[in-house]
Amino acid sequence: MARRSWSPDQPDEEPGSVARPYTITRGRTRPAGDEEIEFETLVWTTPVAALSLPTLGVHWRAVADLCREVVSLAEVAARLGVPIGVARVLIGDMAEAGLVRLQRPRHANEGSEITLLTRVLHGLRQL
Repeated sequence: MARRSWSPDQPDEEPGSVARPYTITRGRTRPAGDEEIEFETLVWTTPVAALSLPTLGVHWRAVADLCREVVSLAEVAARLGVPIGVARVLIGDMAEAGLVRLQRPRHANEGSEITLLTRVLHGLRQL
């Protein structure tokens, strides 16, 4: 079996495979941009990604396809079946490449874990 040449956006494993999560990101725990992406950050595909879809790696293609609708980072991770850290790396790298846009929550600069937990509790009560 011929092996493909390696590319950061084209790991060997298909989405949903039993491969270890770190293989998807080649061991990286942070996206190309060092900025932290919050769970509730909204993500959507840009027109550039739509045009590039056939040439993208399997994981980037899965994210681009999923983000045709606006979804949160947490939802991307859940739908792809990957840990949130892996989704952060994929989405952060795609944002750096101009393939997705991010809308950060208004409270992103608050930085308090108590504030986050309060928002989560409020959201759960609304369910």
